Amino acid sequence: MFGNIFGRREDEERVRREGRLPPGQSLTNKFPVLHYGPVPRFNPATWDFRIYGEVEREARWTWDEFNQLPRTKITMDIHCVTRWSKFDTYWEGVSVKTLLDGGIIALKPGAGYVVQHCEYGFTTNLPLDVMLAPNFLLATHFDGKPLDPDHGYPLRGVVGHIPGAEHKTPYFWKGGKWLRALEFTSRDKPGFWEQAGYHNEADVWEEERFA
Repeated sequence: MFGNIFGRREDEERVRREGRLPPGQSLTNKFPVLHYGPVPRFNPATWDFRIYGEVEREARWTWDEFNQLPRTKITMDIHCVTRWSKFDTYWEGVSVKTLLDGGIIALKPGAGYVVQHCEYGFTTNLPLDVMLAPNFLLATHFDGKPLDPDHGYPLRGVVGHIPGAEHKTPYFWKGGKWLRALEFTSRDKPGFWEQAGYHNEADVWEEERFA
């Protein structure tokens, strides 16, 4: 037990020296489970994923069709507003920028924000430029395996920090679990936690936890 404690402290000091530990955060080697409401059941026969709003054409994919989209793999650090940070996490899924660059989706000129719509009506919002950055992914896999149900299976948004990169890094809640749709909008629409008093921008380096 003590070896694990001391090892965690050494790892935390290392990432702090490397400039990877945001203010107010602590390293964890676990993957805490935090969400509001129950874990939804997944039925691949009825599940679909929708793209709509300020787009040239709406898109809707079944689970099988979604898994035929181009795949992206990424390693990044994730930071929860509840003050834990997990480093060098490995994700696989679909990049929104890849869909855009490949002409699979096309946006109208007015698109500037994106609302993630999840099961049970949960939403969270991001500026378009954050969602199109390399540190945002529509993730189906974590650490080489399909997501656990508690962590958003079959699909969740994931946003984190790529060491050495300069992309904006919001807190982890800005990637919605059990994701079902992306709505592209011309104006910002605060989501569930943002309406409850959490910071709309949620920059981890600025410690923007609450409004």
